[in-house]
Amino acid sequence: MAGPLQDIRVVEFAGLGPGPFCAMMLADHGADVIRIDRPGNSLVAAGLPGDALGRSRRSITLNTKHETGLALARQLCKSADAIIEGYRPGVMERLGLGPDVLLGDNPKLVYGRMTGWGQTGPLAQAAGHDINYIALSGVLGTCGRKGERPVPPVNYLGDFGGGGMMLAFGIVSALLHVRNGGEGQVIDAAMTDGSALLSAMTWSQLNSGLWKDKRGVNWLDTGAHFYDTYECADGECISIGAIEPQFYSLLREKAGLEDAAFDAQLDASKWPELKDRLADIFLTRTRAEWCEIMEGTDVCFAPVLGLREARDHPHNRARETFIEVGGHPMPAPAPRYSSTQTAPPRPAPSAGADSHSVLEELGYEENEIAAMRAAGVLG
Repeated sequence: MAGPLQDIRVVEFAGLGPGPFCAMMLADHGADVIRIDRPGNSLVAAGLPGDALGRSRRSITLNTKHETGLALARQLCKSADAIIEGYRPGVMERLGLGPDVLLGDNPKLVYGRMTGWGQTGPLAQAAGHDINYIALSGVLGTCGRKGERPVPPVNYLGDFGGGGMMLAFGIVSALLHVRNGGEGQVIDAAMTDGSALLSAMTWSQLNSGLWKDKRGVNWLDTGAHFYDTYECADGECISIGAIEPQFYSLLREKAGLEDAAFDAQLDASKWPELKDRLADIFLTRTRAEWCEIMEGTDVCFAPVLGLREARDHPHNRARETFIEVGGHPMPAPAPRYSSTQTAPPRPAPSAGADSHSVLEELGYEENEIAAMRAAGVLG
C-alpha cells in the first residue's frame, strides 16, 4: 500500500452506501482496510464487477454469532487503528462488539459509527434513507424549482457528502488526536447532522437576509437566469454560472444579450422574464455549438454531461479523473498530493476472499484455519 494513510489499519463491518464510501476513501489514501463480511450476505458484498465503493480492501467472512467468530472480530479490532460500522444504535452492543468492549480491548481505537439519524434522539431507532435524512435537515427543501416539489439529488448529499465523507474526516481527525497522545473515542456520524453542515453557506446567507427560505427563488437554486441549466437545439443541456459582473458581462457578449433589460442582473423581479429570454436564445444552437463559443472562457460554462460522456471529456481525460479498475471505469481517488504517491485502486474483493491470509497474519496455523472453516466460523 502507498499513500498518507499507509500505516493505518481499519476494520470495516460490511454495510451499504456511506460506510463503504468512507472505507473506500481511507483505502484510496493508503489505509489497510479489512472488511468483515457476514456469511451469505451477498447483498452487501457480492464482489460484483466494477464495484467502486468496495475497491482496495481485503475481505474476511466471519460468523460473529459463533463464539470463535466473535473472538476473531475482537482480535481484528484490537489490531486496528479504527473501525467503521453502520448498524442501527445498539446492534453492535448486542453482538458483543460495542464501544465499551472494543475500546476496553484497544484504548487507542477510533470507533466510527455511521447512521442516518444519529446514536441519540427520538428517531435514532427508525429506518430511513438518504432522502429522509436530507429532508429533515432542511437540505432537500432547497433542491428544486419554484412551484415544484423538491428534487432528490440522487443520494449524494446524505449518504456520501453528509455521511461517508464526514465520517472519514472524523476518523482521520481522531487518529491525529491519538497520534498526538490522546485516547481513542467514538465518532457519532449522522447523515442528518452532516447534510445540515453542508448547508452552512446557505444558513450564512439566510441569517444575513440574502437568502429567502423558499425553493427556486434564490441566486443558486435556479431562481436566477445567470445560474441555471438550459436546453439546446439538440435536446442536450448546458450549465451557466455567470455570477460575478465580469463573467456576466462576458456571457452577454458571447450570447448576444445586447438588450438593456439584461442590465438588471441582480433584480430578482426580472429573473423569470430574463430566464425565458435566455432559454429561447440557447435553443437556437446545439450543445456542441455553445461549447465552441463558451467552453474554456470566463463565462463560467460547462456542458451537462452524462456519466459516460464525463469520462470521455478532454479535461477529465487529461486529469485522469476517471480510471479503469479491473477493466471497469470509475472515479479516481481524490484529492491528490504533491509528494505522496497513492497506489492504483484494486478491484473489490468477493466476500471472504482474504480470510485465509488475514488469519495467517493474526498468527493462526493452517490446521486451525481449516478447523474454523469446518466449524462454520468463516462462513
